[in-house]
Amino acid sequence: MYTEYDSIIDSLIEKMSLDEKIGQLNQITGPLKDSQIEDIKTAIRNGQVGSIILASSSTAGNDPQGHVNIELYNELQRVAVEESRLKIPMIYGRDVIHGHRTVYPIPLASAAAFNEELIEECYRDIATEAASDGIHWTFSPMLDLCHDPRWGRIIEGPGEDPYVGACMARACVKGFQGKDLKDKDSIAACAKHYIGYGASEGGRDYHRTEIADATLYNYYVPAFREAVKAGVATVMSSFNDISGVPVTGSKKHLTDILRGKLSFEGFTVSDWGAVEQLQKQGVAASRADCAKIALEAGLDLNMCDRCYIEELKDLVLNGDVSEETVNTAVKRILRVKFAIGLFDRPYRENFAYDKEKHLENSRKLALESMVLLKNDNVLPLNKESRIALMGPFTHEKRSLLGSWVLDGKENETPSLFEAMTNVLGRKNFYCQSNSRFYDDTNYIYPNADVVIMALGESNLATGENRAVSDISLSLSQRELIDKIHATGKKIVGVFFCGRPMAMEGVADKLDAVLYAWHSGSETANAVCDILFGKAVPCGKTAVTFPRKSGHIPLYYNVTSSGRPVDCYYNENPANCYLDSTPTPYYPFGYGLSYTTFKYGEIKAQNNSILLDDLKAGKNIEISIDISNTGEFDGKEIVELYIRDRVASIMRPIRELKQFKKPLIKKGETINVNFSLGYKDLGL
Repeated sequence: MYTEYDSIIDSLIEKMSLDEKIGQLNQITGPLKDSQIEDIKTAIRNGQVGSIILASSSTAGNDPQGHVNIELYNELQRVAVEESRLKIPMIYGRDVIHGHRTVYPIPLASAAAFNEELIEECYRDIATEAASDGIHWTFSPMLDLCHDPRWGRIIEGPGEDPYVGACMARACVKGFQGKDLKDKDSIAACAKHYIGYGASEGGRDYHRTEIADATLYNYYVPAFREAVKAGVATVMSSFNDISGVPVTGSKKHLTDILRGKLSFEGFTVSDWGAVEQLQKQGVAASRADCAKIALEAGLDLNMCDRCYIEELKDLVLNGDVSEETVNTAVKRILRVKFAIGLFDRPYRENFAYDKEKHLENSRKLALESMVLLKNDNVLPLNKESRIALMGPFTHEKRSLLGSWVLDGKENETPSLFEAMTNVLGRKNFYCQSNSRFYDDTNYIYPNADVVIMALGESNLATGENRAVSDISLSLSQRELIDKIHATGKKIVGVFFCGRPMAMEGVADKLDAVLYAWHSGSETANAVCDILFGKAVPCGKTAVTFPRKSGHIPLYYNVTSSGRPVDCYYNENPANCYLDSTPTPYYPFGYGLSYTTFKYGEIKAQNNSILLDDLKAGKNIEISIDISNTGEFDGKEIVELYIRDRVASIMRPIRELKQFKKPLIKKGETINVNFSLGYKDLGL
C-alpha cells in the first residue's frame, strides 16, 4: 500500500542533502508564541522540519492546549512547499484520540459497545472534523492491552482482550483513514504504543514491563497485527522497556517483528522525548548514542527531543551510522506523505460537515457503550415518579468528555441535571441547581420515590501520568451513598468514570448501577435515554471490575493453575486470599438489559475436524438459537469463547474468539452463526 511511490521517492532522495534528509526525520512542536513563528519558518525554509506536532506538552490530554489554527498551518506549509529547496510538504499531527469538536466515548467505553461497524462510522466522523481543521495525522488508536486499571491510560485502550483489541484496531484505522487516504476527509492513523506500554508494573505510568514472547505474541501483538492489516500509516514506539530493552531502541520489536513478521510499510514515530530518554534508561551514554540506537533499531521520526537533528549528521560523517540507514527512514516518511496526498494538496481548507449527524452518532455509541451492571426492578424509571438527583457529578460537564480532549467544548456539553430537566421539567424532579458539590441533601430526598446518584471520577484522574494506587470511589462519595442508603430509598447509581472502579461496598448499597463512563458530548442525554426507557442498555464490560484494588491484576483470559485455585472462576477462592474473595465483582463480557434472552443449545456441524483440514481452509461451523423472552426489543452481544485444553504451551481458560450483536425483537427467536478457522484456533 505504501510502496507504490518508491521510484519517485528514490529520485527525490537522490537530490537531498544529508541535512535535508535528517530534517525529514525531525518533528517539532508548533509555535506556542508569535515570537517563535519566524524561527520556525527559517528552520522549515532550510529543510530542517519534516513534521509538526500540534501540542504544547507531552501530557497534552490533561494540559490546556491552544486551538487549531488552519491559517497558521497553511502559512507554515507555504514556506515548506514554496520557499524550501526541494519543496517537500510537512505533515501535521495532533492528539485526536476519541473526538475532535464532537467527542465520542473514551476508547475503553467504545470497546464495551462490541459494535465494530458503529465505531468505524464514529471514527469516520472524527477524521472528517479533524481534517476540516487542517490536521493530517492523529496519534490514535491506542491499542495497549491492560490488566491494571490503576494505570490512567487504560481509558485510551480496548481493555484486556486481544480479540476486542484487534476489532478496535481495525475499526479505528478504517474510520480515520477512510477508503482513500487522499480524500479530504481522511487522516492518517497511528497505532500506539508499540508495544507493551499497558503492562507497566503496578499501573505506574512509564515504568518497566516484563513480557515473555508467548505473552507478547498472544496478548499484545494481535491488535497491532490487525492495525497493519487494515493499512495503518504510522506506528508509535512505546516508552517502556521489555525485559530490559527499551522498545524505542529495540531492533527486535521495531524491525524484526513490526516490519518482518507484520509487514508494516509506513513510518514509525517515537513518543514524546522517547529517544533521548534512552540515556536515562541506561542503554545510551550520550544523546548521540540515543540517536544511533533508535535509528538503527528502526525508529524513523523523532518526536520533539531533537536528538536526530542535532546528532545524526556527525554520526553519518564519522561513519558511525550509514547514510543508507537515514535514507531508509526518509523513504518511509515520504511514503506516507505521498499516500495522504500532501504533494498534490499541501494546503487545507475548512469544509462543511453534518455536525448534527455527528452528535447523533456520538449518542448512539454512548448508548451502546454504557453498561447496566445491576437492576433490582428499578429501571427503567417512570417519568411520573418523584425523582431526586444528587451527587458530585450532577452538574459536571468537563469530566463527561474524558481525558485527551483537546478541541471539544465543555460549554456545548449538557450536564446530567440539564439533560434530566429537558426530559422531566421541574415537576416531581428534586435537585439543587446552583452547586456542583454539596453534602446537606436532606431537603432533596424526603419526597422522592427514587434517588439518582451521579458518581464517578474526574477526567483529571485519568489519562497520561495519572496513575492511582486505589481505584475505589472517593470517601466522600461512599459516605454520601451510605447516607442515602440509610433512608431506605431506591437508589440508582450512575457512574461517570474512565476506568473500572472497585465495587465492593458500593454496588451492594445501590438498587441499580449504570456505568456511563466518560462517554463524550452526548453522555448525559444518553444516560437519560437509558434511565427512562427510551433506549435499552446493551453494552458489556471490556475489562474486569475487581472487588478491591488489592486484587489487581485481575483478568478473564488467565491460564489454569496446576492447583485448584483458578480464582477468577470461583475455584476455591479462599485459597487465593485468606482475607477477601478474589472473584470479579463484574467479570469481562458482563452486562444486563431491560429485556431477557434465552440461549438454546449450541450446535456444531461436526464434533471434530482434522488439523490438515483446518490448514486447508475448512472451518468449524457453530450456531445457537437465542430468544428474546422479555418485554423490550433489545440488542444482545453473543460472545463465543474457546478453550484449548491441551497445547504446546499453557492456554487461557477462556478466550473470546468472535462476537455478534444482533437486534432481537421481543418474542422473536433468531439463529446466530459462527465460523472458526485455523487462525482463530491457533496460537
